[in-house]
Amino acid sequence: MKKSVLWMLAWLIFVIACNNNGKKNLITYKGNVQGSFFLIKFYAGADSNSLKTGIDSLFKVVDQTASVFDSNSVISLVNANRETELSDHFIKLFNKSQEVSYATQGNFDITVGPLVKAWGFWKSKGVDLSKENIDSLLTYVGYNKIRIVNTSAGRHILKEHPEIMLDFNAIAQGYTADVVAEYFNNQGMKDYLIEIGGEVRASGKKESGESWIVGIEKPAENSDSEQEIQEKVELNNMSLSTSGNYRKYFIKDGIKYSHTIDPHTGLPVSHSLLSVTVMSDNCAEADAYATAFMVMGVEKAKDFLKNHPGMEAYFIYSEDSGILNTYKTENFITLSSQE
Repeated sequence: MKKSVLWMLAWLIFVIACNNNGKKNLITYKGNVQGSFFLIKFYAGADSNSLKTGIDSLFKVVDQTASVFDSNSVISLVNANRETELSDHFIKLFNKSQEVSYATQGNFDITVGPLVKAWGFWKSKGVDLSKENIDSLLTYVGYNKIRIVNTSAGRHILKEHPEIMLDFNAIAQGYTADVVAEYFNNQGMKDYLIEIGGEVRASGKKESGESWIVGIEKPAENSDSEQEIQEKVELNNMSLSTSGNYRKYFIKDGIKYSHTIDPHTGLPVSHSLLSVTVMSDNCAEADAYATAFMVMGVEKAKDFLKNHPGMEAYFIYSEDSGILNTYKTENFITLSSQE
């Protein structure tokens, strides 16, 4: 009888130990990437370190494709007109960018790089350009002036002008979130939250069964203002991207220049729209459309959304009186609207 009891106790201890070893904990992994921050939450057991290593490897691969600050990246070699085989990541970034460009009639455009650089935003140091400078640079801007060609030597970018330069900055962080999500999915992981530079993708739920909740920042008075949350959103297997002009800008001779450049005029955008948040099933698309809407402004963006049902967005804009106002599409549900 005693042996039987001891055997049962030993078996229970073994089962409990096995269950504990298989227990998955919430892992929070954060740091800096692509000139910004990242915060990733996922559930894992003893394999969490290998998963972090995998994430780091993906960050490196995307940087080797899309970083304009790495002289040996694929995009830098393309911009320098040096022969290089286009990577799969480059092809995906390029194709998604062109898709959004065509849909928005060029309000999103990855060839705007020369203007962004000339205005000084690549170095976070603003300069004032003359009309002659802008007109000259606009010669080399236009999504319809570039395409991918397949040759016996591989896939290459064909430019209408060799001076054309590409810039994936307005889509790369959202795309990177999608790449990490795909990695997690391939690992059989279903519950995670990925934030890269403010671009967010969520899957599944927390261990408690609650949805992942993310905040939309209230437009700040200046770049040094403390962050405040305007709204909160439950993110259920969706992506969220916010683009705004209230932190990234420079002031010269009393004029405030936004970091978002209108590809049609070559000028920093100047209108009442302060912030756009787009919800989509993938983060690259949300990232790109948020930028396109910032270029369009409130009314044009509203018209676009009316003709594209299924895309959800939330705008924060300034009235003539200076009072902040908001607009959201019918299915963009915030927590405050549920109260």
